[in-house]
Amino acid sequence: MDKRKGRTIKSERTSTRLQHSLDYLFDYYYQAKKSEGRAENTLKTYVQNYNYFCEFLDERKIVRDIRNINVEVGRDYIIWLRDEKRRFSDNCNVPESVRTVGLLPKSINTRIKNMKTMFKFLKEEEVIEADPFTYLKNVQDIGKDIEVLTAEEMNDLLKAPNQRKYSDFRDFVVINLLIDGMLRIDEALTLRKTDVDFTACCATLRREITKMRKPRIVPITKRTAKLMQELIRESTEFGSEYIFLNNYGERLVPNHFRHQLKKYADRAGIKKRVYPHLLRHSGATLFLEEGGSQRHLQVILGHADGRMTAHYTHLSDKNVKKNHDEFSPLNAVIGKLEKPRKTNRQS
Repeated sequence: MDKRKGRTIKSERTSTRLQHSLDYLFDYYYQAKKSEGRAENTLKTYVQNYNYFCEFLDERKIVRDIRNINVEVGRDYIIWLRDEKRRFSDNCNVPESVRTVGLLPKSINTRIKNMKTMFKFLKEEEVIEADPFTYLKNVQDIGKDIEVLTAEEMNDLLKAPNQRKYSDFRDFVVINLLIDGMLRIDEALTLRKTDVDFTACCATLRREITKMRKPRIVPITKRTAKLMQELIRESTEFGSEYIFLNNYGERLVPNHFRHQLKKYADRAGIKKRVYPHLLRHSGATLFLEEGGSQRHLQVILGHADGRMTAHYTHLSDKNVKKNHDEFSPLNAVIGKLEKPRKTNRQS
């Protein structure tokens, strides 16, 4: 605005301003990733994390222009996420007690990672001249690992649903599948009847429903296969192609199952926070504790990198102790039996 005459001064063309618009750049990035075939949930994550960053910029009254973004802004964003950002928006249906201020380091790093990935992509595509977050570091996470469910807790959870009710029996089957096949909840609930080979006892996850957009075959036990067949017979009247349906014959959605799972956890007296992905964590950890191969687990989970599997499963102290007892170098020195040496004869 020209203070002398009170008129707006136009200093650059509209096309130039658009080129530097952060919203325009995000849309460029989003469309590129969509064209690569990224999963719908992954695309939603991109939008959510970009909206977080925009909320910060708007609060700080920083115009959404790439020329205003630098590493100092990024560091201020981290501080805002840690010290000022309120968890859950006002329109979320959650108790006031959980609307705490400040995100955990893991959540902050997730937000930062998404923005860093976007800026790096735009720089590589030569859409922007420099990556403003190149030197932005992650927050040090010294928190504890995820507390998985024990075998006893998972057994208690399976006992919680009332199998005489259709909805509870359906949830019982879902819980079995999540523990047995170690599927993500979206993968499980989008299974069609034709995706499961009940003779070979395996489920084929179509590329469009997996996180990495690659199909994979997941083995299941005969018990789980029989439970799924029984559920299909129970819901024949709906005529749906999907296996897991609500009481009206529509495909079961993750949020509804999350609510049900929490109810069963409370009923079972489990004090830990129980959610669908925890069953994947817990099943994977127990798989290794029982002697399963990490390489085989990587294939089942659908991880491209074995390091992700090693980190994901959060091996417990029980498994470390079990392996140490079996493979301690001292066993080779003195023998596994550790028989006491007899020096004196009995009188």
